Amino acid sequence: MKHSPDPVGQGAPSAVAVAGHPIHPMTVTFPIAFLVTAVGSDLAYVWFQDPFWARMSLWLIGIGTFGGIGAGIAGTVEVLVVRGIRRRAAAWSHFVTAVMLLSVGFANWVLRLDDAQAAVLPWGLYLSVLGAMLVGLAGWLGGKLVFEHRIGIATDDDD
Repeated sequence: MKHSPDPVGQGAPSAVAVAGHPIHPMTVTFPIAFLVTAVGSDLAYVWFQDPFWARMSLWLIGIGTFGGIGAGIAGTVEVLVVRGIRRRAAAWSHFVTAVMLLSVGFANWVLRLDDAQAAVLPWGLYLSVLGAMLVGLAGWLGGKLVFEHRIGIATDDDD
């Protein structure tokens, strides 16, 4: 017996797209890279005590968070506009995890604004690691939406 990973239907098209390509997955790559890389720059600051790495973390977290907010706007529109996305628990889990991630990223960025070096230990590093873990969870849930539920995947019917 073949298991159907999409009990709600045959997937759902993207409502926020350019030439048929969903915007949300295109806009998450840099925020993901920046927020995960902040863990490495925090650790580099701890090991080398070079202020450059503390400033690098500040910039990575700020750009990653605000870029993630931009990506989140596209994702939020998708969830609210496309009924086939809205009906999936994985979509809401992804949404809530992403909001948590952006909240942690924003708190981490604000924490560092006055003194980027002093903020690294302990709370800055802790928030960076928590953010990287939330990136992993949000990414896993996003992948579940694409690969199991076929969200944003063009079908032959879409031509």
